[in-house]
Amino acid sequence: MLEFAITFKADMIPERMVRLARQAEATGFTHAWSFDSHILWQDPYPLLTLLAVNTTRMGLGTCVTNPVTRDPTVTASLLATLNRISGGRMNLGIGRGDSSRRVMGKRPTTLARLEEAVALIRNLTGGKQVVYHGQPIQMPWADGGVPPVWVAGYGPQALRCAGRIADGVILQFGDVELIKWCLGFVRQGAEAAGRDFSSIRVMSATAVWVSDDLAKARQQVRWFPALVSNHVVDLISRYKPEELPEELTAYVRDRTGYNYLHHAEVGSSNADFVSDEIVDRYCLVGPAQTHLRRLRELQQAGVTQFNIYLMSGEEEQTLEVYGREVIPACT
Repeated sequence: MLEFAITFKADMIPERMVRLARQAEATGFTHAWSFDSHILWQDPYPLLTLLAVNTTRMGLGTCVTNPVTRDPTVTASLLATLNRISGGRMNLGIGRGDSSRRVMGKRPTTLARLEEAVALIRNLTGGKQVVYHGQPIQMPWADGGVPPVWVAGYGPQALRCAGRIADGVILQFGDVELIKWCLGFVRQGAEAAGRDFSSIRVMSATAVWVSDDLAKARQQVRWFPALVSNHVVDLISRYKPEELPEELTAYVRDRTGYNYLHHAEVGSSNADFVSDEIVDRYCLVGPAQTHLRRLRELQQAGVTQFNIYLMSGEEEQTLEVYGREVIPACT
């Protein structure tokens, strides 16, 4: 069964975020996530606290945090506290750090540091004692369970890491062929670690717009492939051309730069280089039946959760249409 989720850009008025989460929960969405980019937007953890006390069933989490803007012990304490508040509904979405790092002129951290942080957070949220920087530490009050860990990635190394350590993998696009390519590396990592690949949950996260007006739909979500381009440019700097699919890298050749102050912003000049073809591949646009057809393809490719980035406008209408026409046909 395909799960449905939403992600908030954390500049939304908190009261509206609560209303949207309640609407989503009532119409069949199972998870709500928040970006974590502490300079560009509001901090996610107070917002997740609001969501925890204003919903009853939805899983909640970061999409995504990273191991370096906060010490991992702080992240562990936040998650353990929220697990108590929410009745064990927290999830940890984590990656190497993109906008939260780059806006400060810093590069994403290493996969080794990410992997160490995941192990530390799991142990601390499980109430176990660990040795951290030579000092034994423990959170004996942490009794809400260990949050599922979702690792975000694009490149072969990050995807293999997800296969080795993650409960779920976050793939930020709705392109079926690219998701299949990504999952090949997740499978390699899982099998190398002696894990069952089929137990790893797979999230496809993207922007959507339900409408017969394709021109408007594409303009509303064009920001999303521009956001993804930051990760693609990073991959190109670290891999040989033959190691990456042309379908992933070709569209950034005409990219001239990126202003993080207009990150995930509808109408931003950041997205001027993104073609209609890329929008159609990376996002879901068009009438509801078009969305349903793509969702069935994503599910066949291995996707278990479809996550809508609620930051293109008309969020209430999007949730209403998905709750009425899309989710019942997919669950």
